Parts: sequence; structure tokens; C-alpha cells
Amino acid sequence: MKDGLSDSTVRRSLVGGFYDAGDAIKFNYPMAWSMTMLSWSVIEYKAKYEAIGELDHIKELIKWGTDYILKTFNSSADTIDRIVAQVGVGDTSKGSSQPNDHYCWMRPEDIDYKRPVTECHSCSDLASEMAAALAAASIVFKDSKTYSDKLVKGAKALYKFGRLTRGRYSPNGSDQAIFYNSTSYWDEFVWGGAWMYFATGNNSYLTIATAPGMAKHAGAYWFGSPNYGVFTWDDKLPGAQVLLSRLRLFLSPGYPYEEILRTFHNQTDNVMCSYLPLFNSFNFTKGGLIQLNHGGPQPLQYAVNAAFLASLYSDYLEAADTPGWYCGPNFYTTEVLRKFARSQLDYILGKNPLKTSYVVGFGNKYPKRPHHRGASIPHNGVKYGCKGGFKWRETKKANPNILVGAMVAGPDRHDGFKDVRTNYNYTEPTLAANAGLVAALISIADIPTGRYSIDKNTIFSAIPPMFPTPPPPPSAWKP
Repeated sequence: MKDGLSDSTVRRSLVGGFYDAGDAIKFNYPMAWSMTMLSWSVIEYKAKYEAIGELDHIKELIKWGTDYILKTFNSSADTIDRIVAQVGVGDTSKGSSQPNDHYCWMRPEDIDYKRPVTECHSCSDLASEMAAALAAASIVFKDSKTYSDKLVKGAKALYKFGRLTRGRYSPNGSDQAIFYNSTSYWDEFVWGGAWMYFATGNNSYLTIATAPGMAKHAGAYWFGSPNYGVFTWDDKLPGAQVLLSRLRLFLSPGYPYEEILRTFHNQTDNVMCSYLPLFNSFNFTKGGLIQLNHGGPQPLQYAVNAAFLASLYSDYLEAADTPGWYCGPNFYTTEVLRKFARSQLDYILGKNPLKTSYVVGFGNKYPKRPHHRGASIPHNGVKYGCKGGFKWRETKKANPNILVGAMVAGPDRHDGFKDVRTNYNYTEPTLAANAGLVAALISIADIPTGRYSIDKNTIFSAIPPMFPTPPPPPSAWKP
């Protein structure tokens, strides 16, 4: 509750926002991406959220995140020179016994150690992602004009700052580089530019997002790359391409954007092909989980993002009266994409060799020992200090508090899973992974809300008419 205020260099409140995972660090890079994802899902599927009575809830979650983002820079200014990158520290590699978020195991409400604030002065990736989050949220909140305008103003300042002072937010050796390293900022320029265009209708943002050099730098032509098409908190290009394909499908702005939009649309088609087991672009476990991170740990976060893009894209095609898409000479129907998305979510919810759900509290069998400090320490009125909570971390007992709804990191590449608290590669839930899960679930949920499940027009509400309106007919001729 003293975040920011207790740091002598910052001296302003940074209370709010979301902790990253089982620890209490606020990593603004994945946090901002999570808010963008939630906002995107609301813009597309508002009617579904409404039908299940969750619209107010998800808007509350987004606003909790965007209110915090607005505190992390001077959001009333048009030009800024710094933003907060993170609150708290997690590096324990230097052998220091300085209490921090990974050295201690204690409830968030008992934290009494210092939580340093990291600011950055050239961080194009972080600034552009935060701009994307505020821009997307401004569309979600467009009915409350004052708040929506405030979000747009902040987004403009952030995007301008990101474009003017080029640099990665996670320099080598920094805490950010250890936990959420950003590989480049070009993808954020495209992604942030697309969201800025949708939020403002200002063509200059679309010009940046569709600049051919920008696409090239962002990796739009790296077909051979093993990570091509893997949408994550670090690589936004696959999401940006889907977002800009949407613009081409429904508004078709034509010259001078058409060429690059067509490229993005083709690339999106290729990415969708790569998700199908048939093409062997990615391995699948025997149980059917796609290995977008090539057999590495924590695979579920990548699978849910792919499931979201696949089911969303199938809805775009359907809303554009297109029954499917081509992979080379072969035509596939939109149902193939939905089937892929459903198969991944079914796997996560229990249709896997271990018959276990990877979402805590869902189904008959689910992880009982998530790597999460608050969930693992009993609510018993005893204050456990920095090391006092270790006995709860090491115990084999189930967590006393059930972390309902949290998706853990997931199984290994052989469909194996160890429900062990200390092994975060299996049991740690993260903010970014769970944002992707929410988006994927709402996109595939079968809720009868009219013919198309997406909201075709809200995202375009700030964009002025593409083509001039025809002149009015001449007045009736009188002799």
C-alpha cells in the first residue's frame, strides 16, 4: 500500500494494478499486454459477456489495470520523458540476502521489505504496449467520454514517447531482462499503431503501422523462424496482423495501405495454417497440446493465445461471408479453426491423458499446490515474516486457499505434470497467461447472441468515413 511513496526517487503513489504471478512484483510490460488482451476480447464479444452477466466484472478488471497504468507516467502531459517499468525486484542471483519478492515467501498484505521502483527513459516496447492498452480500453469505455478521453490522451503521450526515444525497456542484466525480456520494439510499433488508429481515427497511426519497413523489422517475413506466428506478451506481430486483417476485411481502406494490409492478411492465413497438426509447423503432445514453445516449460500461455486468434479469425471470416481460407492449394473451412481452438481449451480443462484440469477449482481434479504465496499461507491471524512463510512453501500439503480460476503453467511435452509448489514451471499461474485464457474462452464460448459472434463495428467507431458521402440530390426542378 506504499508502492511508489516509499521510493525516494519517485515519491508518488503507484498503488493498484496487478501482481504478476505467485509473487507480488508489478511488471508493467506483461501487465499492459494483459489489459490490451482483455479489452480486445470485450470489444469483439461484448454481447457474450453481457449474456453471461460478466460485462461489468471484466470492465472493472480492465479499469483496475488502466487506472494503475495512468499512474505510471505523467498522464496529464502531452510529452513525457520517463515511465515506470516495474515495482518490486525479484533477482536473487547475486547472492544478496536483501529481502525481495523472490527471496521472501509471505502474504502480500504482510510485505514489509522495500519495493524499489524501476523507471525507464528509452523504452519503446513498453511505452507502445502501454499505449495499446490505454487505446484499446478507450474503446471499451467509449460510453464514459471523460474517462475514454483521458485514456486516449495518455495513449498519445506514451506512443509519441516510444517513437521518439528508441530503446528496449529490458537492458541486459536488469531485473526486467531476467523475467520479462523484450526482444524488440518493432512489433509493438505495429500493434500500438493499429490500436492508436482504432482509438483515434487518425491516419498517421495507420501509416506507421503499415509502413513496409516497419513490417520487415517486426519480422513479418521471417517464415523460416521457429517462432513465426507465436503470439505472446513479447511478440505482438501475430495479433497485430489479425487486427489489421480485420480492417481490410471490413473497411478495406485501399491505397496506400492495401499492399501491406494484403501482406498481413496473407501472413495471418499462413499462421492459421501453421496451427493445424497437418502441416507439422509445430509439434503436438500425444494428448493433443500444441507445442508453440517447442517443448519448453509453461506451454499453456502460448496455446491459449493461439486458440484466441484462431477462433477470432474464424469469426472475422464468417462475418465477412467467407466460408474459410486457403493453405496452399487446399481450402479449409472456418470450422477447422474453431476445432483447433476448442481442442486446446478442452485439453486445458481436463481432456488430456492425466484427466486433470489446469484451471484451479474447475472440474473434479485440478492442481492443489499452485506456486502462489497468498494461496499457500493459511489465513490464521499469524504474521509470517520474510522466511517465516517458507514452511508453507515447502510443505507437501495442499494450499489452504483455493485460487479459483487460475490457470497454472501447465504440463511438460510428454503430457506429464507435477503438482509441486516449488516447481513454478508446472504450477505457477501468471497474469498474462490468464488474460489469454479469458479471451480464448469467451471467443469460443457457445452463447447464442445473434448471427455473428463478433461486434463488427464498435472498434471502428472513431474512424471517419473512408469515402466521401455523395452530394445531396438537386432540388426539384420548377419551370
